[in-house]
Amino acid sequence: MKVTFADIQKARELIKDVICPTEMSHSLSASKLVNSEIYFKFENTQRTGSFKFRGAYNKISNLTPEEKARGVVASSAGNHAQGVALSASLAGVKATIVMPENASISKASATRAYGANVVLKGEIYDEAYEYAQKLEKENGYTFVHPYQDPYVIAGQGTIGIEILEKVPDLDTVIVPIGGGGLISGIALAVKSINPKVRVIGVQSDRSPGMAHLFKKEPLSHIKRAATIADGIAIKNPSQVMYDNFISKYVDEVVTVSDDEIAEAIVFLMERAKAVVEGSGAAAMAAAMSGSLSLGNKCCVIISGGNIDLNIVSKIIDRGQILRGRLCELSVIVDDLPGNLSKLTQAIAGQKANILEVHHDRVSKGLSLRETRIDFVLETSSIEHVEKIKRALEETGAKIIQST
Repeated sequence: MKVTFADIQKARELIKDVICPTEMSHSLSASKLVNSEIYFKFENTQRTGSFKFRGAYNKISNLTPEEKARGVVASSAGNHAQGVALSASLAGVKATIVMPENASISKASATRAYGANVVLKGEIYDEAYEYAQKLEKENGYTFVHPYQDPYVIAGQGTIGIEILEKVPDLDTVIVPIGGGGLISGIALAVKSINPKVRVIGVQSDRSPGMAHLFKKEPLSHIKRAATIADGIAIKNPSQVMYDNFISKYVDEVVTVSDDEIAEAIVFLMERAKAVVEGSGAAAMAAAMSGSLSLGNKCCVIISGGNIDLNIVSKIIDRGQILRGRLCELSVIVDDLPGNLSKLTQAIAGQKANILEVHHDRVSKGLSLRETRIDFVLETSSIEHVEKIKRALEETGAKIIQST
């Protein structure tokens, strides 16, 4: 499979009137945090909420009149589905999208709203993919692959041109990796304009296949990757994408944990005022890890914002705990009048806010004269939490759990 910089330039001309010109802005707070001048490329504000619209529209626009008349089919659990649906609608092409039966209701509804026929099939993505290929053969549809397609890669590569137009002297760009279409297009574009720019790819440590390929490590079989970065959770890495693009144009591939991604989501919400999904925050999570050499100027790709609202509160709570902004403490004290008051006074003395208190006198392991008290506290930092714990211990309380 071959894609050239000229292909990316053609794609940019073709899609320029339909894409949203996403902002690329400098972040002072992120720059101070990671000790590099950080620029965010906000593809979470792209039409359909992710970068996927670029590649899908470029692919469908390059179909022959006969192919357009027959229609297109795609398989996706979310962002690609919406990108294909809107692209097909704008081009006047019938689209059928096969989604797993457990796909997000909101994403399935959004895909239908863009005009596609949504078919729910299979428990996992692979089964949806197989059924989409069956429909392709039976109905003569054109299959719109989420990443392994020259037109899709060229469409995603237009982001790379936009980045270097804004910051020509960029040192590094960090890009999330799922199937590899986004990083392949961006890396090809960036390296064609300025070969000195380092391109770093980021995967979830729950689905690190491309990282293993890049580091020439044995591949581990993944049955199902449960991660908040579901948009980049690919069971098996594409050898085609690795051989043709990632091995040639990408300088480093790293992995991040769900905890690191949760912390990045909270940071982006709080400091960048950006709503970002797990896969969209992966690049920022890598930057925040402190393990990368970013140079003086670094662009972080915020690839998507279609986060499931049902898990937002959980992610925020988890991210707040990791940053020391939220703390759950459990203590055991003698069951005597006034002890709860002593504890709350100690907490108030450290200027922490008590959000919840729970008294437990009957848990297993407690003596008849003991009580367990669980606190949820609003705190300012990890150091602040440690001070509170010491203050509680000075009252005679025994800390048995802390998160």
